[in-house]
Amino acid sequence: MPKVSGKRQITLPASQCNQLGIKPGDDIETFVADGHLTIVKKVKGSARNLLQHVKGDPSITDQESLEDSLGS
Repeated sequence: MPKVSGKRQITLPASQCNQLGIKPGDDIETFVADGHLTIVKKVKGSARNLLQHVKGDPSITDQESLEDSLGS
């Protein structure tokens, strides 16, 4: 069973890494939800075209957009 080191490092079991295709040097992302830690392998290009359906409003300037997002 993996333990947390003094540096808060965790060694993942090889069998789990093999199932997920995680290799030394791979980037991962971690999330905490409902008291559970989730580890996900980052896959280059996985977010490509994720927002392709979002259309901008050309009548709004960059400054107006920035001020709106900051709540100014």
